[in-house]
Amino acid sequence: MIDAHSIMYITNRPDITMVSGEGSWLTDNEGKRYLDFMQGWAVNCLGHSNPGMIAALDKQARKVMNPSPAFYNEPMIELADLLTANSCFDKVFFANSGAEANEGAIKLARKWGKLHKNKAFEIITFDHSFHGRTIATMSASGKPGWDTMFAPQVPGFPKAHLNDIASVEALINENTVAVMLEPVQGEGGVIPAEIGFMQDLRALTKKHNILLIVDEVQSGCGRTGKLFAHQLFDVEPDIMTLGKGIGGGVPLSALLCTDAVASFEPGDQGGTYNGNPLMCAVGISVITQLTAPGFLTDVMAKGEYLKSKLLQLSAEFGFDGERGEGLLRALIMNRDIGPSIVDAARNMTPQGLLINSPRPNLLRFMPALNVSTLEIDLMIETLRTLIAQAPK
Repeated sequence: MIDAHSIMYITNRPDITMVSGEGSWLTDNEGKRYLDFMQGWAVNCLGHSNPGMIAALDKQARKVMNPSPAFYNEPMIELADLLTANSCFDKVFFANSGAEANEGAIKLARKWGKLHKNKAFEIITFDHSFHGRTIATMSASGKPGWDTMFAPQVPGFPKAHLNDIASVEALINENTVAVMLEPVQGEGGVIPAEIGFMQDLRALTKKHNILLIVDEVQSGCGRTGKLFAHQLFDVEPDIMTLGKGIGGGVPLSALLCTDAVASFEPGDQGGTYNGNPLMCAVGISVITQLTAPGFLTDVMAKGEYLKSKLLQLSAEFGFDGERGEGLLRALIMNRDIGPSIVDAARNMTPQGLLINSPRPNLLRFMPALNVSTLEIDLMIETLRTLIAQAPK
């Protein structure tokens, strides 16, 4: 048994300690290896122990780790330039987590509303959405039960229904400043927005002079086969948030916006580690690798390959199909066996499999973006065995 009595209890963890990783594989304290199709909840976009990231960390750590956010630093500027050069945005604020980036987006939208929309402050969000674990981002989220967990919530986040443009329009009033959504709802069950809905939403927000905010904390940074998920829909938002994949495993996130929306003044926004050069150096390595010729094309191809294999499994077992974009996908089962399969997969010998069940009838897959087809095949064969053994 692991003696972890000093660790605050916040979730059920298995009695194992992960000690090393390489690519798509993790190894625990007893030497057992696990094929990792969670990758830290879509965080390790380049897998474990990526050589480029390690080199960037080592090089920057020998120069300066923390000159203070009161000064510019070279990696901060270079990463911001990389992001704006590869997107429709003009300005970047760096933070440490997706929740921080989303909190910043909420503040920025409200500041813009104060200046340009007669103090409008309401941000329409969506049922089953997930935007973080601060009080404000929990209030913005549409996760069932979160409205009472730490009540009272922060007001100003009416909920619409994803892919239902009429439900959005019905909520717009004089207090509305923005609409905020995940292009693919990850924690909600890997539910993609539809292209027609996204284009109608962009048209609707422009019609009412309100902002469109895309939360790409999970779906951004190559996860869908595009560098940014909103590019799948041929729309240009006003604000975008990034997290998870942008750091490839280190704590880094970003809030991006257009020049027209950038309205923070000194004192409005900050953070002890915003633009930290050590983290930004890693971010440069990540974005450089993601934008290398052919990389995202390969992600799209691997996503289609995983999709085809999941559809074969679904047909074989009479399930309800699969959904997702790129290498963020879910298998939709016809009964609530997800948690038991997750446990059985992890406990397999001689090697385990790490997958996730955001809903009892779903399995979610978030492998490294450079996962091999052989590793996808191994995951599918392992899953086939586990499903055949699952309770009927």
